[in-house]
Amino acid sequence: MTYQSITGDPDVRTGPETRGGRRIGAWFAGLLFAGVSTVVGCRVADVDGITPVPQLLAFLPWLLAPTGVGLVFSLLGRWWTGLVWGVALLGLLAWFIEPYGRSGQPDGPAVASLDVLTSNVEFGQATGALIDTVRRQKPDLVFVQECEYMCDAELKRTLGGDYPYRQAVAGGGSAGSVILSRFPLKAAAPVPGTMGMPGAVAEVRGHDVRLQLAHPMPPLPGQVDVWRRELGALRDFAAGQRDASVILAGDFNASQDHAAFRRILDAGLRDAARLAGSDRTPSWPARTAPALGAQIDHVLLSADFSAGEARFLDLAGTDHRALLVEITLHDRE
Repeated sequence: MTYQSITGDPDVRTGPETRGGRRIGAWFAGLLFAGVSTVVGCRVADVDGITPVPQLLAFLPWLLAPTGVGLVFSLLGRWWTGLVWGVALLGLLAWFIEPYGRSGQPDGPAVASLDVLTSNVEFGQATGALIDTVRRQKPDLVFVQECEYMCDAELKRTLGGDYPYRQAVAGGGSAGSVILSRFPLKAAAPVPGTMGMPGAVAEVRGHDVRLQLAHPMPPLPGQVDVWRRELGALRDFAAGQRDASVILAGDFNASQDHAAFRRILDAGLRDAARLAGSDRTPSWPARTAPALGAQIDHVLLSADFSAGEARFLDLAGTDHRALLVEITLHDRE
């Protein structure tokens, strides 16, 4: 009679249920890797792609989570190709999570220090909270998005004494926007867009500073082309101001992981939050920030500005956190 070792039988060691479980795990890991690879591939190619890629690019750092899950299933399923695939994705994600854009400080002597606040008040719902914040923080410049007619009127009534200079595009719902200033303002051409993006020139201690509010359309399904076109208009604005002192601030509906936003930085501007060491602090959605979210609210500066502290403030009534930055204007050498 012939005896066969149970432990030596490969079919007993790895039964149909085990092999089937490994195949399911490998299939699930492959599905996760394919989805992440689509988004990362667009980041590598320096394009924003089509829906849902632009929406997912805003949360690029969080793609580490599904990649990690895929690696676990690959390991459990002994899918060695999947392990290599997952590790490669982790490496690319780690590379792209690094801050984008120029850093460094200007060499010229300081001319003026000022605080800049930008806030999306979500259809005017956070107007009261914004007013309280402005009174408490006392910024020198305030950029307000989604400030509809009642918001505009309330800002005039309550803050007009402290901020006698303003430039606005009136509108209902999300279309209205306002720039408030302690410094004298001259009107400047707005950047065209679906929602108001007013511009002005501020006289800061005898120096002209071009102010521009940013509020392009969000990359909603069916509106990605509009979003891309309006970010392109902001990029054109930035490219046309290379010899000027510039503050471009607002809700960009884009993060550093969007190619259309990086084009604006490539035109010569620098992100104040990045200069202050807060480049990945989420500003939206406020309900999950700072644990989960994306930084889509920015203050961008020309190279003759330095930045100190950047703070993200919670305001009741809006899905955006306000951004307050301390900046310094330097003489050009």
